[in-house]
Amino acid sequence: MGPNLLTNYYEAAAMIVFGIGFTTLLLHRNLLKKVIGFNLMDTGMYLFLAAKGFIAGRKTPIVVDGVTSAEAYINPIPTGLVLTGIVVSVSVTAFLLALSIRLYARYHSLDLDEILRLAGREA
Repeated sequence: MGPNLLTNYYEAAAMIVFGIGFTTLLLHRNLLKKVIGFNLMDTGMYLFLAAKGFIAGRKTPIVVDGVTSAEAYINPIPTGLVLTGIVVSVSVTAFLLALSIRLYARYHSLDLDEILRLAGREA
């Protein structure tokens, strides 16, 4: 284990969570498990962005006590990207779950192979 892994444990955790989500999205055939994998990938990405935006010893970019030096504050862009991404992720998750409900109501299954088989029979 290298010395950088111990100092960058947030980034390492983000990559592990992203990898678990990607593997879940890739290997499972159940639609709900795919939605969970997608959310894990999002979470890993947000953790990575938040870890990259944090600088120890600096404050949030709100000017107090007359300190206007840029070196005293963290960069607010990664935080804004994370917040925007969370809003988009919630919207996409709601759409995916609504689509899963509609597919289940029509085909009485959440397995992609079963849905494709039944959809091919209808055509």
